[in-house]
Amino acid sequence: MYAPFPTSPLPAQRTGPGGGTGRGFAVVDVETTGLGRSDRVISAGVYQLDPDGEVTDHWYTLVNPERDPGPVWIHGLTSDVLAGAPTFPEVAAELAERLRDRVMVAHNALFDWNMISREFSRAGLHAPVEQRLCTMVLARDLRLPLPNGKLSSLAAHFGVSQRQAHHALDDARVLAEVFRPSLALARDGGVPLPLTTCVAVTDLGEGDAAPAGPSRGSWGSSYRPARKRPACPYPNPGRWKDGSPLMQGMRVAITGDTATDRELLEDRMIEAGLHIASSVSRLTSLLVTNEPTSWSGKARKARDYGTPVVGEDAFLQLLREVAPHPGA
Repeated sequence: MYAPFPTSPLPAQRTGPGGGTGRGFAVVDVETTGLGRSDRVISAGVYQLDPDGEVTDHWYTLVNPERDPGPVWIHGLTSDVLAGAPTFPEVAAELAERLRDRVMVAHNALFDWNMISREFSRAGLHAPVEQRLCTMVLARDLRLPLPNGKLSSLAAHFGVSQRQAHHALDDARVLAEVFRPSLALARDGGVPLPLTTCVAVTDLGEGDAAPAGPSRGSWGSSYRPARKRPACPYPNPGRWKDGSPLMQGMRVAITGDTATDRELLEDRMIEAGLHIASSVSRLTSLLVTNEPTSWSGKARKARDYGTPVVGEDAFLQLLREVAPHPGA
């Protein structure tokens, strides 16, 4: 653990384009037992930033999930390491204080928010977060020339070194360091921060014989019967281009777990006039995944074909404004 930053007086509230709210920002990263709705947080790192993006403090904790820790080869946290750690209810009050009255900032923020919100819900509590900001979405809005949506690519762009990837404290540090210049660019360019209202998760999806939702990959599985979808009435206009809106008729595939219920996500895609692709081919316009480096068949094919890839939070932003098909 790094030496703590000195705490400084908290500046006044700031609003408007590129501005924070309340006491500033809480830059968050969590490591988990997996990606499903029944998975658990096993470590959390939080960097507190004032409204101008200056670091005022940081905090880190292990969390005993009281179950198998999941992909140890990724996060390195074994059952033995976590055995003496506090459970989430034992750290909930301290985490809540570090989040309260701040915008929660994370990379693929929807995933981190849902994992944290579910943990608070299990403890009979409410996560005190009203707004979140996804750095993947902010990077897109700033039109940063990144090869993909990975945190490592964002770090390389700003010259920030990663010391220990998939360690919650170091990932939160890296994210805080790339968020500071991103915040400055947003303010200088008059780019509004992509703030999203946080809705607390109450459906934990646990204990069901066949819960609705996506497959869990190597961390478990769930069965969801396929629903017959209406055919998309628009021809495929081609691939999505970064910085452009989605267009009706685009073929969009999804792979891996999503924080948003998969059927709800697909319903929104159909309403927007998009084609739900069950596989990835050279004709696929976009792949949506929270794991761009995974070994799923769709992710591998997307890499082979050079198919554009975005995270779930960025995709939800794109769904807000889908352009009409040019032939419509």
